[in-house]
Amino acid sequence: MQELGYQLFDHGDRDRVHRTWRNHISADSFRYRDGLSPVDRARLAYERLRDVNSLVGEAETLARDPQMLASLHEWAAIVDGGGALCTLASIHFNLFLGSLVDQDSNQRDLSEFTSMRRTGTFLCTELEHGNDASALETTAEYDRATGGFVLNTPTPGARKFMPNTSPIGGPKSALVAARLLIDGRDEGVFLFLTPLSDENGMRPGVDVRLLPFRTGAPVDHCMTSFDHVLLPREALLESEHGRLDGDGVLNSSLGNRRKRFLRSISRVTTGKLCMSGAAVGASRAALAIAVRYSDRRHVSGSRAGERVPLSAHRSHHGRLLTSLATAYAMTFAHRAVTTRWMEHTPEDQEDVERQVAVLKGWITWQARAITVECRERCGAQGLFSANGLADFPQYTEGTITAEGDNLVIWMKAASELLFQSRTDQRDEEEPPLRERDLSDLRFLRGLLAAAERLCRERASAALRRGPAGDPLGRWNSASPSALAMVGAHAALQATDAFLAAIRETIDPTARLLLEQLCRLFLLRQLDERTGDLLAAGCLTADHVRALPEAVEIVMAELAPHMTTLVDAFDLPSEFLDALPMLRDDDYGLLPANTRASV
Repeated sequence: MQELGYQLFDHGDRDRVHRTWRNHISADSFRYRDGLSPVDRARLAYERLRDVNSLVGEAETLARDPQMLASLHEWAAIVDGGGALCTLASIHFNLFLGSLVDQDSNQRDLSEFTSMRRTGTFLCTELEHGNDASALETTAEYDRATGGFVLNTPTPGARKFMPNTSPIGGPKSALVAARLLIDGRDEGVFLFLTPLSDENGMRPGVDVRLLPFRTGAPVDHCMTSFDHVLLPREALLESEHGRLDGDGVLNSSLGNRRKRFLRSISRVTTGKLCMSGAAVGASRAALAIAVRYSDRRHVSGSRAGERVPLSAHRSHHGRLLTSLATAYAMTFAHRAVTTRWMEHTPEDQEDVERQVAVLKGWITWQARAITVECRERCGAQGLFSANGLADFPQYTEGTITAEGDNLVIWMKAASELLFQSRTDQRDEEEPPLRERDLSDLRFLRGLLAAAERLCRERASAALRRGPAGDPLGRWNSASPSALAMVGAHAALQATDAFLAAIRETIDPTARLLLEQLCRLFLLRQLDERTGDLLAAGCLTADHVRALPEAVEIVMAELAPHMTTLVDAFDLPSEFLDALPMLRDDDYGLLPANTRASV
């Protein structure tokens, strides 16, 4: 249905933002290839990255456009090796090129990177410094004799952990996050452009150890260290957060080292949008595959000789419908927060960054649940990588950790939201509670907002009664409720984006389907929160008793429309038709005329 696709894919901006990537992944070069070793798969990911780069036109323009970057990840994530391609694209286009165009006051020539004669990578995380990356130990000491820097890894724990720095994929350069030392004084963490390898292998002083390949994203993750590598003066990326004058004195508009570090790695916010986009794309693709399979796979019915599709069973389609409702909410939430990031101002930047982080955690956690559910609903067929589902859960695990571990960024958001002044908007003319109905989206949205408020109040109370003189103990007692508050907050943001899409929908049939999906989403969100809401007087006992039936009613209404709902995801037919379990020719898993041999 065109109206559903219009709402899902950025309205009138659909062709500009999505069409190039969607059409590109239709090519045969993105179909599954069996029998490749992990190293070969890693090489293939670099070939596909160069293929994508050939479409970009101006790679610097792509690096400046969060919406296009996120869309690239959204579509690339669904194809064979998409996890690896998304990983490399996020590093090269966003973290590497994005940091260069954002922070490079020297206006250096970037043509070798935009043409991909050299691939860019980004080295921040260290073996002993992941979530506390601001404490990293790698140093870049200013050398007054040469005007350059000496890049060094002082301890084994300071080795850069997991960047794609091996010779696989060709010559590479890196932006290395290192602590700038001037005359022994620590000036904070800055980025340094560092050549790693050329056609002859690794550069002197650069030590790279290939890590084991992981499932879901076969990328050449490595452990990387530097032994007093000499860098020229222009290696330092400079902007308002720090510039060296001719006397080797740092001038900075930011007063402390932590702020300089955050400015140096500021591209991680766009990176969170990219990870969310990849998770949204993988979720929608998994659902499209699982729904189509549930229609074509038949099983014995309740009568002798009867065959019915898997999709006829509530135990089967009910789970997929719940995931579909969540996937629509994820998509609308991602669109809304991406728009906010593109339009943010200095005044609201901190708030928007928090929303990006909160929704990245929520979206990627939902994606894991959805992709696992879809794989399971397809039984043993879902275990084969050739069928497109098996690698999605493993890849979404990576999005959960990349660009900030979800739990850590939610803990930070929880502390900020907890101390943020809030004004709950309530309608003073609401009808009596006993007259409110679980089919009313406005009522359901208000219940979710109440759940967030109750979690906030519980966390605040836990902080107040926590042990005096023990900040960690106080926070430990409050953190479970504070995290529950963030979860409700994220779901509420997704709900508001969903409701905004409904208001913009003109076609009455599409609008009804979206209203039913949003209702199912909200009912499921309230499932685990009814106890708190009942105790607080936000629900009646009759509401709680009516909740299971309300879910059943909306599922019965939606079940006949599952195929329509996934058709709106607009996946290329070339992608779906290539999946063996959606074909009839021996499921395509075996070459013709083969026999097992021992």
